[in-house]
Amino acid sequence: MTSQSPRDEERYRKQGFGNEIGIVGGIGLLIVDFVNGFADPNAFGGGNIPQAIERTRALLAAARTREWKIAHTRIVFADDGADANIFSLKVPTMLGLTETNPASAIVPELAPEPGEYVVRKTVPSAFAGTPLAAWFTSHGVQTVVVAGCVTSGCIRASVLDAMQYGFRPIVVSDCVGDRAIGPHEANLFDMAQKCGDVLDLDTFLSRLPNQTRSPS
Repeated sequence: MTSQSPRDEERYRKQGFGNEIGIVGGIGLLIVDFVNGFADPNAFGGGNIPQAIERTRALLAAARTREWKIAHTRIVFADDGADANIFSLKVPTMLGLTETNPASAIVPELAPEPGEYVVRKTVPSAFAGTPLAAWFTSHGVQTVVVAGCVTSGCIRASVLDAMQYGFRPIVVSDCVGDRAIGPHEANLFDMAQKCGDVLDLDTFLSRLPNQTRSPS
């Protein structure tokens, strides 16, 4: 999964990190920022993001078949930049991701269907300042499966917040991507130690309980 050395992994294990939390209760799927701008290497993309989008098609199909609660996120700033913040101060080009800019639209192959929640956000976390935690909770979700981009930014922030809100995060390693592979691998390793479980898609699907739908 990562380029961490066996010595590093052993040190974490001896200190008690990296325990699996497993899949419990209702399952929800969170797809973070798989929008046109992050699929475009000339905008915000690059790295292994295209491959992660392709793998997420199968994950999304599995979630729909099982009737899980599904949420997608987009970064959407006001047309006049009135909601500019520290995130946009660090990355001013993010202010161009407005409601009608095609770069902020979810990629066609993962387009939401009726009943799937689209969260608009202006910071990395899908939970910060949004109703997402309450929405998942109201539908009985306890385990949040995470796909999207980028691994070192909005994925990490969302996984950390999911854990802090009391959800069990499962990061599907080949369904998340980053514009650079080094940060991608390092953050997968770190999230697996501290925040949630990190599984590839095939392993994750093999561990699913015999569940056809989530609580509503």
